[in-house]
Amino acid sequence: MNGSSAISAYFEAMQPPSRAISAGALSDAPTVLGAGDLPSALPVTAFAVASISTAARALATYVHRRFGVCPAVTVDRRLASLWFGTTLRPQGWQMPKVRDPITGDYQAGEGWIRLHTNAPHHLAAALSVLGTGAARGDVEHAVSRWTAAELEAAIVQAGGCAAAMRSRDEWAHHPQGRAVGTEPLFQVADGSKGTIKVPDATLERPLAGIKVLDLTRVLAGPVSTRFLAAYGAEVLRIDPPFWTEPGMIPEVTVGKRCALLDFRSAEQLDQIKRLMAQADVVVHGYRADALERLGLGTQDRQSIRPGLVDVCLNAYGWSGPWSTRRGFDSLVQMSNGIAHLGMVAYGRDKPTPLPVQALDQATGYLMAAAVLDGLTHSLDTGTGSVSRLSLARSGELLMSQATATNGAELAPESSEEWSAETEHTYWGPARRLKPPCHVEGIPMHWNTPATALGSSPARWPT
Repeated sequence: MNGSSAISAYFEAMQPPSRAISAGALSDAPTVLGAGDLPSALPVTAFAVASISTAARALATYVHRRFGVCPAVTVDRRLASLWFGTTLRPQGWQMPKVRDPITGDYQAGEGWIRLHTNAPHHLAAALSVLGTGAARGDVEHAVSRWTAAELEAAIVQAGGCAAAMRSRDEWAHHPQGRAVGTEPLFQVADGSKGTIKVPDATLERPLAGIKVLDLTRVLAGPVSTRFLAAYGAEVLRIDPPFWTEPGMIPEVTVGKRCALLDFRSAEQLDQIKRLMAQADVVVHGYRADALERLGLGTQDRQSIRPGLVDVCLNAYGWSGPWSTRRGFDSLVQMSNGIAHLGMVAYGRDKPTPLPVQALDQATGYLMAAAVLDGLTHSLDTGTGSVSRLSLARSGELLMSQATATNGAELAPESSEEWSAETEHTYWGPARRLKPPCHVEGIPMHWNTPATALGSSPARWPT
């Protein structure tokens, strides 16, 4: 499958179920410029182009409904590929490490397993099951005494994060694989009646005045709200005081305000509800049952803020036995056959995942598209919406095009692809990659530089 046909196939499958504008209101597909592909056993560059195109076109659709203008959309396949990696280039300082030393793939007594231990409580859960200290060699030895499947089950039961490597065929016959295969890419339902007022919006900043409450962490959710902030949305990210993800924060907090609240505190949970009551959009990445236990379930959120545009992310899908399982991009790639496919395709003797966190990245742009689709629907009907997406379902879409493209690999990155402007982040000066997409007349830029978690109070700007 060549690059353009793969992009078209993905793009057609990724369109959110917009109920506001006929398909003919905008061009059928964005213009794609540039050349080259990320080296991969799957057409990841096409996946990147199509998902970013979907978000950009959803913005154009919203602008058409809000301002009566039909902006053209252009996507650069080379920059889209690079944006699926990292976008920030520090000047005179180094980005913190993304992973802790124990996170990684291990050869078990039977099969391979990936441990995800970046969070301290996930590390503690894995080490408690293995009965060892946090030295890589000791962990390797302890893992070798287990089968991958048994260790996966034990770590998950202990509250940790792990995934045994499965082939595509094994995943297709697994109860969770079968469940995810029946789910749509976007699960969308109407919400409660209520209005969203955006008096500050302009054609250049079409999302100005839209309040987005961001309850997401690594990585898809923050990618979605970064995109929304680029077009003027007021994004307030809330994290628990104990959370840290130092390697990703400079990447995804640009344009956002970041505050800390502990949901375990009744007083601070009430503060979350007050913030939600004033929000127009909520984006959350909690497991399917987590917010329900706090009195913040789907119907609760629609009652707290009538007319809310609510977009929810889950790792392993919204049905099946793993619907409440903790998960990350790298774990889903192990579970659903992607890491095994790469190992076979390249003739290697260990798991070979995608060159980038494509499930996170693509799902993030699709979540942004779902927000914009919900805002468009709200303009027409005065009704909120609830959209659900998952990393596992995005993985099914990627795997549906299980043929690598034959185009030339991307040329090495050049300084010409960085923005000329310096971003004065919390950690030091940096430059960011030029935008991967262009919506005619609407520049992608952020009002504030990347900042640290907890650097703002937990309130909306007055």
